[in-house]
Amino acid sequence: MPSRRDAAVLVFDADDTLWENNVLFERVIDDFLTWLDHPTLDRARIRAVLDDIERANAVAHGYGSKVFLRSLGECLEKLRERPATARERAEIEQLAAALVGHQVELMPGVAETLDDLAGRHELLLLTKGEREEQQRKLDACGLLHHFRAAHIVPEKDADTYRWLAREHAFDPAASWMIGNSPRSDILPARAAGMNAVFIPNENTWVLEHDELDPSDQRVIRLAAFPDLVQHF
Repeated sequence: MPSRRDAAVLVFDADDTLWENNVLFERVIDDFLTWLDHPTLDRARIRAVLDDIERANAVAHGYGSKVFLRSLGECLEKLRERPATARERAEIEQLAAALVGHQVELMPGVAETLDDLAGRHELLLLTKGEREEQQRKLDACGLLHHFRAAHIVPEKDADTYRWLAREHAFDPAASWMIGNSPRSDILPARAAGMNAVFIPNENTWVLEHDELDPSDQRVIRLAAFPDLVQHF
């Protein structure tokens, strides 16, 4: 077993790191593609159109279920080359109803692992998205007592991590960002001088994918969340 590291600041992502999130959106997308039943485009080509729309809307409007519904509506309008009817919009909302008020489902071993780590390290939580929606999940997760602070931000880029280091007066080189997203968790944290722990989630949103440098020795790759206690 690798030796544990000295006390450090550990910053945790939330969605798809502490609890499942994107798998819920993927189920809605699957239902949407079935409902749309386009006469000429296959599901892969429709998904590519939706991905492009989601990418643009994330930049313009941020993240969360409301923006997701907007993207589904715009996808329908683009493919059918006309405005969506009131009935179609209602049907899309019904498809996505499961996203609203969904119970938070923790990843296996998260609660026990955080309880262990909090006894040796300073823990922070950093999540991006629509504030009200993310706050609901934070309030429901039952984990906030482990963290010195929890922050909801509109985007997670290198400047966000630099701000976090200033806000909590920690040395980036002695801190670790822990998450599932190369684009939002690992690469911007490294750009800000932090170390990182990458815990892949097979359901990670396609727009969060990116390439990591396999030679970067300041990125630890783990198979599961409980493996953190072997390193920290």
